[in-house]
Amino acid sequence: QVHLVESGGGLVEAGGSLRLSCVASGSVSRLYTMGWFRQAPGKEREFVATINWGFSGPRYENTVKGRFTISADTAGNTGYLWMDSLKPEDTAVYYCAAASKFWATAPADFDSWGQGTQVTVSS
Repeated sequence: QVHLVESGGGLVEAGGSLRLSCVASGSVSRLYTMGWFRQAPGKEREFVATINWGFSGPRYENTVKGRFTISADTAGNTGYLWMDSLKPEDTAVYYCAAASKFWATAPADFDSWGQGTQVTVSS
């Protein structure tokens, strides 16, 4: 089991930036894809971005393309989600997740989840 801890959420004005971090520990050898998902109140959890651990291959949800960047520091077992040009509709709890296969994107593909970090964008 991969243990994940997110940090970096907070309150920001529209147009601002935040960087989320996700530190992985435990069975990191089982980490093949790291993903970021978000869940707004009253909505289902949705895919934001994923990256293959060790060889990149980032994927993004259409509404965040060009604004968000996912990256991984495999030596430090840490993943990042850089969020620029934030909009009020980006407000949600953001979750880091780990999958034991490459190119995972669906929530069901992910075995381990962090506790989530709140991102609030004011208009």
